[in-house]
Amino acid sequence: MSLKDKVEVDAVARAGLEKLGYKQEMTRSRGLVHIVFTFGLTSTIATSLVGGGPAVMIWGWILVSVLTQTLALSLAEICSKYPTSAGAYYWCYRLASPRTRLLASWINGWLTVVGGWTVDLSVKFGTAQLIVAGAGMCYPEWNATALQTYMIFLGVTAVAGAFCLFFNRYLPTVDIVCACWTGLGIIVIFICLFAKAAVGRRPVSFVLGNFDPSLSGWTPGWSFFTGLLPWNWELNHVLAYTFSAIGMITNMAEEVYNPSETLPKAIISSVPIGSLTGVLFLLPILFTLPDVAALLQVSSGQPIGVMFTLIMGSSIGGLGLWFIIFGIGMFCSISTSCAGSRATWAFARDKAVPFHRCFSKISPCLEDVPMNAYILSTVIQVLLGLVYLGSSAAFNAFAGVAVMCLGASYAMPVAISLMNARKDMHDAPFNLGRFGTVINAVAVLWIMFAIVLFSMPAVIPVTRWSMNYASVVFVGFGVISAVWYMIRDLRIRKNQQVPQNSQILFRVEGILGDSHCRHTIIKRWWPRLRCQRLGALAFRSAVCHAGDSGGAGTSSWEAVTGRCESIQIAGLSE
Repeated sequence: MSLKDKVEVDAVARAGLEKLGYKQEMTRSRGLVHIVFTFGLTSTIATSLVGGGPAVMIWGWILVSVLTQTLALSLAEICSKYPTSAGAYYWCYRLASPRTRLLASWINGWLTVVGGWTVDLSVKFGTAQLIVAGAGMCYPEWNATALQTYMIFLGVTAVAGAFCLFFNRYLPTVDIVCACWTGLGIIVIFICLFAKAAVGRRPVSFVLGNFDPSLSGWTPGWSFFTGLLPWNWELNHVLAYTFSAIGMITNMAEEVYNPSETLPKAIISSVPIGSLTGVLFLLPILFTLPDVAALLQVSSGQPIGVMFTLIMGSSIGGLGLWFIIFGIGMFCSISTSCAGSRATWAFARDKAVPFHRCFSKISPCLEDVPMNAYILSTVIQVLLGLVYLGSSAAFNAFAGVAVMCLGASYAMPVAISLMNARKDMHDAPFNLGRFGTVINAVAVLWIMFAIVLFSMPAVIPVTRWSMNYASVVFVGFGVISAVWYMIRDLRIRKNQQVPQNSQILFRVEGILGDSHCRHTIIKRWWPRLRCQRLGALAFRSAVCHAGDSGGAGTSSWEAVTGRCESIQIAGLSE
């Protein structure tokens, strides 16, 4: 793309963002290739072995990929119309009815931010566990303590933070390196495992058809689905969890060229690319899989290092393949850290978090970096990580919470669009056409099932170590957001005063509970109210129609808002 084309595309994107009610604060420096490979993760190993074995690993991966593609298509359609870093909570506001839009946006926003925090936490901690596994390959007698694992997690967090804060301008290049590293790394793993196979090769019938649910304790049908669960944090990443962050691509919307076209392509393409990568990663492992019992008895709880060592026949060969996976983990840590900070910044920009003025600022010293929002996100993750020191079982719940929060946040705008008979999507640049209703319905049903699934224990009988506390943590975050919503609402109502004269000044509450602008609503003895905008870009339009409701001074906030047929709240502060 030439410089002239970039300038023209940026101008169009800037104008489009202003129509949504936001001003351009970051430089657009990313294209499709910079975001489509951002959220690739390795698939589960031990969890699927407990849930049923190879059949769960390969067919579960394919099933999750197909179902997630419906969600990706649904999100891409909405994103093409509303390309903003605010993402799903902004979509909820634009799609929901005037009566429910504020609450829906608030709920969705907190789901998005909490999901971003916990998915970033899980990726970093998973990477720390990979380091523990790598150290165990070199020093088999060493078993990391909880404190040592936590300190390694802090190191991973520091490295990711250094890249996101001080090398932000080079992150698009890092994304390219990540894509090349992942592609070449998977090819190397594929060739090496098939060529070496030190412990022997498995037949096709074993790879595609071996299913043994006895280790989980569940019935065969449910055991298959529990193979998608994060039964133990140290047992690598989960199948459904691998695709849980696809919607976080939208958090980079205001740093992407031509977002109405680029973002939908990235969201849609990320699933088949991840699916193909996963299949190429899984097949050589399944064809050369060592003894399952030996893998599940690894004291560190992370079997991938031992698995590579056994298949390659030497610790050096296993360490080489481990390093590829470790590199992918570090790249993912940087990507999720960046996206999570953007989600936090966007939510603070809409005045939905405490001390929003501080966390909504772009650093004047670091180019295009919401430094305060990044620090907030990191501090919260570091504090949540302390839970691991007290109870690894409780800490394991954060993996499930990430899927539940992000999945629910993605499903909400899709469900709202469905309930509106998709009337708001007719003019979307990327339109699903006549298949939209079916695709949206499948996506919502899949997320509903996934939320229930991720609330269940992976094995029975349940002990305090195998208990899935994800639902408890999920509800806990929900209670915290609800309390904050009520506190803000009480403060707003306390400060709200309506002058009893012909010129009534109403402080109109913005998307997420704080005042975004003031409208002077002039009540005349006419059947029509006229709304005069006083704020800066906060309300794109206010077309208020009302009948004569009595004399001057008798109108209330409820009376006036009840007659506002079309108020488009954009979300800028004064």
